[in-house]
Amino acid sequence: MSRILVTGSADGLGRAAADTLLSAGHDVVVHARNRERAAALDTLVDRGAHIVVGDFTERDAVGRVAAELNDAGPLDAVIHNAGVWSGPAVMPVNVVAPYLLTALLHGPRRLVYLSSGSHFGGRPSLDGVDWRGENAGSYADSKLFVTTLAAAVARLRPGVVSNAVDPGWVPTKMGGPSAPDDLELGHRTQEWLASGDEPEALTTGGYWYHGQRLQPHGAVHDEAFQDSLLKALAEETGTAL
Repeated sequence: MSRILVTGSADGLGRAAADTLLSAGHDVVVHARNRERAAALDTLVDRGAHIVVGDFTERDAVGRVAAELNDAGPLDAVIHNAGVWSGPAVMPVNVVAPYLLTALLHGPRRLVYLSSGSHFGGRPSLDGVDWRGENAGSYADSKLFVTTLAAAVARLRPGVVSNAVDPGWVPTKMGGPSAPDDLELGHRTQEWLASGDEPEALTTGGYWYHGQRLQPHGAVHDEAFQDSLLKALAEETGTAL
């Protein structure tokens, strides 16, 4: 049994992953951005899940969630699932929050970051990025950045298994009802990387889609770009990785 945090688990892929992991006997921590959203998790909490609440558009809230989790004991794995498609929250939620949780949480030996095929359209440039979300952010850029973060963590923390997962364009609230991909396959890979004991599940630095390791955008494994991203986020948040 592992203790696993799934961020953004009130609905969609996050809820599906939390549900499956809970059914498999893991100690699951679910997350919602506010108390209203947390009510949707009552059925999982009744089955034994623990819950944390915090709005990931607010850096102080991310810090409070990290402190609460650290006080409760070390996590074995984190699935960084929380994400938004458009608007000012794109960079704070999709990039800054997983960066801060990675820097602040004690102990997780497995980290899974939700990427997207859209990351191939991202620009490997940090010029003028609005990390604070005062303006609408680029979803494609945010997914390129978080995929690069996953690769950077794999390089800099050799004892940690860090991977990025493209769940596909699946029929969730974000993906829409006509999305063509398989919802079930959309959450299985991140569960496997967070808890599986097969040799492939213990590899690091990968970009995965439906159980297959693929080549990501060329910038993802560019160490200079990784270092530039980490430096920008450390300066922006006042928190080094």
